[in-house]
Amino acid sequence: MSDLPIIIAGGGIGGLAAACGLARKGHRSIVVEQAPALGEIGAGIQIGPNAFHCFDYLGIGDEAREKAVYIDKLRLMDAQTAEDITSIPLDEPFRERFKNPYAVVHRADLHGVLLKYCEDNPLVDIRTSHVVEGYEQDGTSVTLKVKDRDPIKGSFLIGAEGLRSPIRGQMIGDGEPRISGHTTYRSVIPTEQMPEDLRWNAATLWAGPKCHIVHYPLKGWKVFNLVVTYHRDVQEAIAGRPVSKEEVAQGFEHIHPKARQVIEHGSDWKLWVLCDRDPISNWVDNRVALLGDAAHPMLQYFAQGACMAMEDAVAMSHCIEHYGENVERALQIYQEMRKVRTARVQMNSRLIGEYIYHPDDAKAAVRNHVMSGMSPDEWYDQLSWLYGSTGLDDTTVNAALQTAAE
Repeated sequence: MSDLPIIIAGGGIGGLAAACGLARKGHRSIVVEQAPALGEIGAGIQIGPNAFHCFDYLGIGDEAREKAVYIDKLRLMDAQTAEDITSIPLDEPFRERFKNPYAVVHRADLHGVLLKYCEDNPLVDIRTSHVVEGYEQDGTSVTLKVKDRDPIKGSFLIGAEGLRSPIRGQMIGDGEPRISGHTTYRSVIPTEQMPEDLRWNAATLWAGPKCHIVHYPLKGWKVFNLVVTYHRDVQEAIAGRPVSKEEVAQGFEHIHPKARQVIEHGSDWKLWVLCDRDPISNWVDNRVALLGDAAHPMLQYFAQGACMAMEDAVAMSHCIEHYGENVERALQIYQEMRKVRTARVQMNSRLIGEYIYHPDDAKAAVRNHVMSGMSPDEWYDQLSWLYGSTGLDDTTVNAALQTAAE
């Protein structure tokens, strides 16, 4: 491969994970970020065993584990009746089945682990206040165009700038993302402000008609992460706007008081309108490839956005290590390894939102009946395709090699 560095546009979890993976294989990278300082907004994220496989591959497993809270179960409650529908145990049988735990972590803490690895590694050059404007390429290199700065030349380019990636805009040209109409409100509160009867060591989902509430502990049980979502049919993309508690509560008058008290105890609420895109079959343009939300943005309902970005980073470093003598072929193999798995998660995220998180009447009754009758082993069987792999198994790799050769 060329002696030129690899350019990574975007300093979020996906971009930094890609830099980690490439550095582990001895490759230099330049990470450019439009913000004046690297950091993550938001709060908690859920981390499945597939993400822990990635942490270990990238060499940050111990550090990531130190930041996590290891919950006992995934708990599904009926938001109208306050009845337990089902729980998925995350204890020893789960860990034995999937070779790693399930946990929750503050997004900023995970980002901080990745950032420290990159800052401590001489192979990673991080440049902030760099606004990406596009790219040009030839048969041997790619040049990143940056607003009011000199262009940056590299061997290839990874676009990891998220939902509204300028790199994707030039490559795919598919316009604005799809607005789901679902409004999500997020808050983080001290544990002592969380109602005592809801301080469960679980990622708890209260599912109701056109709405849901999620809560779980973070930061060694010092705080609780609160996420409440209502389908308001909003058609304006909003990210991180402060809102009043009264606005949040408006969508939840119809649910049980026990669930509603989560909203009453929240503070400093911020609003996001959820967006995604349809899966696409091509996110590689010769020496340019997309990664994470730039390639396959998804709704929150499968809790896999960050996990899929981590898997992308692992696949990317694997492909460059094994096939990097031909960058364009390596990126095609990367795409073939990832596109079906990520598309499956994208579509499942939509379906889970509709049929598990937000159904009403007969659909909710069917959900409760079916899910309450499932055993832990049946749940594990349903999730094995996701949690049991990072998409680097021999079957996936061999299929990608075959497709890329055609």
